[in-house]
Amino acid sequence: MRIVKLRKHYVVLMLTLLFSQLAGCATPVRVAASDFPVDSPYSDQKLLRLFDRQLLVWKNVPYRLGGITRKGVDCSGFVYNTYKDQINILIPRTTKGLAKIGKHVARNELDIGDLVFFKTGKEKTRHVGIYLGKDEFMHASTSKGVMKSSLNNRYWRRAYWKAKRIID
Repeated sequence: MRIVKLRKHYVVLMLTLLFSQLAGCATPVRVAASDFPVDSPYSDQKLLRLFDRQLLVWKNVPYRLGGITRKGVDCSGFVYNTYKDQINILIPRTTKGLAKIGKHVARNELDIGDLVFFKTGKEKTRHVGIYLGKDEFMHASTSKGVMKSSLNNRYWRRAYWKAKRIID
């Protein structure tokens, strides 16, 4: 009798593991810095839908330096969470780390998903967001929290530093 119960538990456990794998319960992929940009399995339209979904969930979450939750998030934390949650890729957590990966992209060659970087104040102050197309990007603003902004806005146009492509 005990052996039958153990077999049933084993079968249930194995079926649970199998179904969780089939359901896409995948762990985010950690990619070496030298391997960026990685191939994206998504079209630009699909990427935009994924980013819009993330923005919808995170919009107006307040800025908090070092934050990574919906109680408060900083710019690199928002970018990190977006790539982890929507693209299933683990990228560096800091703006400094993000600025070191990927391929440089000219301002006029930006594509959906590119990281856009800004020098926003003192010499070492940096800011990062995700390009959405049509000169818009999403980011965690220190004054308004998570939001969408225009690269053509006077402030962002002046502060623009560089862009990096981390998915192709």
